[in-house]
Amino acid sequence: MINRVLIRLKIIQIVYAYYQNGSKNLDSAEKELFYSLSKAYDLYNYLLMLMVALTNYAQKRIDAAKSKLAPTAAELYPNMRFVENKFIAQLEVNKQLADFAANQKRTWDNEDDFVKRLFEKIVESDIYKEYMASEDKSYECDRELWRKLYKTFIFNNEELDSLLEDQSLYWNDDKEIVDTFVLKTIKRFDEKNGANQMLLPEFKDEEDREFARRLFRRSILNSDYYRHLISENIRNWDLERVAFMDVIIMQCALAELLSFPNIPVSVSLNEYVDIAKLYSTAKSGGFVNGTLDGIVNQLKKEGKLTKN
Repeated sequence: MINRVLIRLKIIQIVYAYYQNGSKNLDSAEKELFYSLSKAYDLYNYLLMLMVALTNYAQKRIDAAKSKLAPTAAELYPNMRFVENKFIAQLEVNKQLADFAANQKRTWDNEDDFVKRLFEKIVESDIYKEYMASEDKSYECDRELWRKLYKTFIFNNEELDSLLEDQSLYWNDDKEIVDTFVLKTIKRFDEKNGANQMLLPEFKDEEDREFARRLFRRSILNSDYYRHLISENIRNWDLERVAFMDVIIMQCALAELLSFPNIPVSVSLNEYVDIAKLYSTAKSGGFVNGTLDGIVNQLKKEGKLTKN
């Protein structure tokens, strides 16, 4: 699940903290990096559990309505389509998700108010109403409902973002990326796999884990050389006057450019320029792009960078 976009972002955060906190213990910082990445995987599982929590809340509402002293006919014989959704039934018994819940002891039980408000928004939506009235009873239809609901109500949800930030500082910048993995997981679910449906692994393969470890270490161990290159290519600026986050972003970018010959230059440059646009100053994207472009041209002339 953890891809290189997330790895780059986490490395920049940890490298920044490494210098800001005055810590010079590289091994401890590396452990912090991998712990931070593991927390992103926790968030992935936790967001999958949210869909189950919403369904369970809907069931509780139905049960409560039936228990009234004088329930209406609609309350006694409700439309059970939402709570009997086949995709959610499969997700709820998923072995990997059950293991996560048991090991982490993390649930949505303490967030009843949020779950209630989110469910009420879902019930009022056309997506929900059309689904409840549909004659299509297929597994595919049930799965598609949750893809639409997730994309509409969970993907860009400021209240949820705030709630998650309160629960873990590690989740501040993770949700937008993790959301894409949840949507990918929904799409990949297959009814025939039952409880054994595979969730996305924490790392795609050992190569990505090694990418994280090597990029982090090279970013710090070769920092003097990278900062020298930056100083040579910032016209009319002293390095001390450059936003520190911009320096860290370019430092990590140079570590990648010079340490991973199989990654095209354009891919690396685009990734770090995008990070600068999102996480540094308003002018950082153009500044980082221009500076790195100058360094790349210099390194190519010197024969120190041969890839395209």
